[in-house]
Amino acid sequence: MSATAGQAQGERSLAERLGLKPGQVVQEVGWDEDADDDLRDSIEELTGNELVDEDFEDVVDVVLLWWRDGDGDLFDALSGVVTNLSDGGQIWLLTPKAGREGHVEPSDIGEDATTAGLSQTSSISAAPDWSGTRLVTPKARR
Repeated sequence: MSATAGQAQGERSLAERLGLKPGQVVQEVGWDEDADDDLRDSIEELTGNELVDEDFEDVVDVVLLWWRDGDGDLFDALSGVVTNLSDGGQIWLLTPKAGREGHVEPSDIGEDATTAGLSQTSSISAAPDWSGTRLVTPKARR
């Protein structure tokens, strides 16, 4: 079924479930072979833009951060990507679902996000193997 047919039946695309909008610039950080290509394709289709990589030096509307246990220090990664966000921007932290290799405990996400000055606003099933956690800067800092 095409994305258009799915939308006509009231189904939301993966990118729409993330709250993305046409025209947004999305920076992808932490891509590896296990990243979900359907999610990536859905984002590019909805936004009308290719995903930009970690070397992109302008501000972005959304950071898509693929993160697995063992990738390093999550606090450092979050602190690094928050500097690229436009006012009102958001980070989607994508981690392997429970029971999958590389799963990150929600308590670790909450702790590192708070320490990095971010607020967790929602969590979703972003793809078959990936959970998504939406992180934003508190309104007072925006």
